[in-house]
Amino acid sequence: MLADIEAAVVSLSPAEKQELMLFLASRLRAEGAKLPEPRVFSADEMARWIAEDEADMRRLREQP
Repeated sequence: MLADIEAAVVSLSPAEKQELMLFLASRLRAEGAKLPEPRVFSADEMARWIAEDEADMRRLREQP
């Protein structure tokens, strides 16, 4: 059944997908679902991501 729902979602517009996400979130809250624990990243991980992002931006700007 989940596979059928996933297949149907593919055909939705971005606005309809957003509406679906909001609906699902409200249902989960109403049913008392717990939020996932916040993820914790080290300073090294974040620094590496920032450096990668900046390198990507430099490459993008260097393209003709």
